[in-house]
Amino acid sequence: MGHNQSWAPEFILVGFPLGADMEVLLFCVFSLLYVSNLLANGMILGLIWLDVRLHTPMYFFLSHLAVIDMSYASSNLPKLLENLMFLYLAFAVTECLILVAMSYDRYVAICQPLHYTVIMSWRLCTVLAITSWTSGILLALGDLVLFLRLSYCGTKNVNNFFCEILAVLKVACGNTWVNKMLVFGGGVLFLVGPVSLIVVSYMHILLAILRIKSKEGRSKAFSTCSSHLCVVGLYFGIAIMVYVVPDNGHRDEQKKVLSLFYTLFNPLLNPLIYSLRNAQMKAAFSRAVWKQRTF
Repeated sequence: MGHNQSWAPEFILVGFPLGADMEVLLFCVFSLLYVSNLLANGMILGLIWLDVRLHTPMYFFLSHLAVIDMSYASSNLPKLLENLMFLYLAFAVTECLILVAMSYDRYVAICQPLHYTVIMSWRLCTVLAITSWTSGILLALGDLVLFLRLSYCGTKNVNNFFCEILAVLKVACGNTWVNKMLVFGGGVLFLVGPVSLIVVSYMHILLAILRIKSKEGRSKAFSTCSSHLCVVGLYFGIAIMVYVVPDNGHRDEQKKVLSLFYTLFNPLLNPLIYSLRNAQMKAAFSRAVWKQRTF
């Protein structure tokens, strides 16, 4: 590193080139979305905590997903570089693995219903949750250590609205090959790998559903999986486009829009999808409202 290089360099976030009026409008919109995100995910956490009928492995993992979604938006506030990038990567990887755990839960529930309570024990659920969080923290820590060893010279304008790792690497001096390989390897391991496992799980689930003779039984089985599939499609689809699809050097603006959706809109869509398409969540909400009226 040169003499003028600090341990944690300061960057200028370019963000979106917009006029003052549009910035005020977007500030109001994003603030509303952020508050809605906290309220919606907080409601899910509250319902799962208060309603004993939701104390099952599926909603155990959903509570972790709600915590991650609330943290996602909060981690993208202007903070120190180390905290910002570390938290973002940790939450991203953890959510990938939590979604895989949820797909396995659905696989066991539909394909092996008689053994569900034995297989999906609270011990296994706890191990899966701890493994997810640990993997996210370790990968983020590895990226952060390699990132802080780089030197920076000339302009430090990061073409994004937060310190997104690929955007920051573009303003680094020297050889960033190792960093890029770690990002790509992490994308394959924690994006392509989980998607493959989820596809295999749902192939078995689809075959099991097709073997159900009653139309009502098939509809009920599909409804238990549809919410999770919607979240998986949105989350992994955008992430793979940003971190796995090769960059041709002309997709910076597209990536900023995708990152905005990924970090702000997606965490808000998750509780809406699980609430609107989940009969048990709607029933738990109705019971909670009824209890409040009776007091």
